[in-house]
Amino acid sequence: MEQVEVSPPQPMEIRIKVVSTSLCRSDVTAWQSHAIFPRIFGHEASGIVESVGEGVTEFEEGDHVLTVFIGECMKCRHCTSGKSNICEVLGLERRGVMHSDQKTRFSINGKPIYHYCAVSSFSEYTVVHSGCAVKVSSLAPLEKICLLSCGVAAGLGAAWNVADISKGSTVAIFGLGTVGLSVAQGAKLRGASRIIGVDTNPEKGEKAKAFGVTEFLNPNDSDEPLQQIIKRITDGGADYSFECIGDTGMMTTALQSCCDGWGLTVTLGVPKEKPEMKAHYGLFITGRTLKGSLFGGWRPKSDLPSLVDMYTKKEIEIDEFITHNMPFEDINKAFDLMKEGRCLRCVIHMPK
Repeated sequence: MEQVEVSPPQPMEIRIKVVSTSLCRSDVTAWQSHAIFPRIFGHEASGIVESVGEGVTEFEEGDHVLTVFIGECMKCRHCTSGKSNICEVLGLERRGVMHSDQKTRFSINGKPIYHYCAVSSFSEYTVVHSGCAVKVSSLAPLEKICLLSCGVAAGLGAAWNVADISKGSTVAIFGLGTVGLSVAQGAKLRGASRIIGVDTNPEKGEKAKAFGVTEFLNPNDSDEPLQQIIKRITDGGADYSFECIGDTGMMTTALQSCCDGWGLTVTLGVPKEKPEMKAHYGLFITGRTLKGSLFGGWRPKSDLPSLVDMYTKKEIEIDEFITHNMPFEDINKAFDLMKEGRCLRCVIHMPK
């Protein structure tokens, strides 16, 4: 098998020896879309800085880092606003190249291998912009905290930053994967009185209780429309609902499941098809709000170190999301588990 070459870091970039990387649903979705190939997937990862490019002062060889799929330049309008994490310089990269020069750092015999989300962590080494990595404590276990570079942080942030869940409130969560269960954990820690989990997989009902879900609904168990069930059992609708599937039809259902006056729906899922959603204007004129959430509103460099600290102090859970650990050579098994809905997070460990 031909070896992939990983170029040295260019100015303001770092090369990372990946330690652990976990498989996220969006990796599978992008792989199945066949949009850009050949390509190295993976974006939820931790590692150790192997070398730094010209102009990098924030990192040095040996630093422990998390990769992030949206960066933080600290200088653009959004980064300095205190209101947004949508960096104008290092935002979500969709073309499979580096932010800086629109080229790749991977190749085989001189032919480019494209990146994914400017991270590409399914590789023993990767190169990222220094604004797309976060320095973390060397005491934090890299094989665990890699989940904070996407899924777990996205769910917690949606609950805390985007929705700002209040104590005693009622929450409905559509989709009980890693992101949905992280929303549940965040809602529990905020003191929500009822956390209703919705999923078509009956096995998730019992497992979800460990993350804070108090009631489980399987849409396949009833002919009554899901939004009507939730409105009936909550005396008019949930205070907050979260769409964590990536289905625009379910986004509408989540919005309909909220109460009049102050009901808030947060959408976190990335639709695989039919990206446009439909909703009757009456849902909004009666006081409901629909908000989008990217990475839970966290500003990566500013906020992720505090989440790592919360984990090391046992204030948030990560370990329970890891259902499988496997070596890099078994990565295809991780894809199969994800496609079959038989895992939360598979953590893939690189050769030492």
